[in-house]
Amino acid sequence: MKTTRHATYNLNYHIVWIPKYRQSVLVGEVARHVETILHEIADDKGLEIIDLTIQPDHVHLFVSSPPKHAPSLLANWFKGISSRKYNHHHVTRDSDKIQWARGYYAGTAGHVSSETVQEYIQRHAVNKP
Repeated sequence: MKTTRHATYNLNYHIVWIPKYRQSVLVGEVARHVETILHEIADDKGLEIIDLTIQPDHVHLFVSSPPKHAPSLLANWFKGISSRKYNHHHVTRDSDKIQWARGYYAGTAGHVSSETVQEYIQRHAVNKP
């Protein structure tokens, strides 16, 4: 359990998103830079990344958040900030930019334990650095 000034909570979200056109661009250095950026976002926003798996064509993020943040806000933060930071700091050609598809999946760990979601992500990790 975690606490804020006015709440005690255990809110964990499984968020999955893909690059535009489901391109397999999240490999090697790109994946490592994106992973670093996602951790920076979590630190800046006061979130805890429980598990993170970056596949060539999608990202699995299991994150704990205070109740004041809606899952849609979390997805928007991670997708929007990560693409801006990556494209600004690591890209010299427009064709190398990361663009995320508009949609995402968000689920809670309400009916399963955090460990179950974490095991699921680990089982599906093909290229976890």
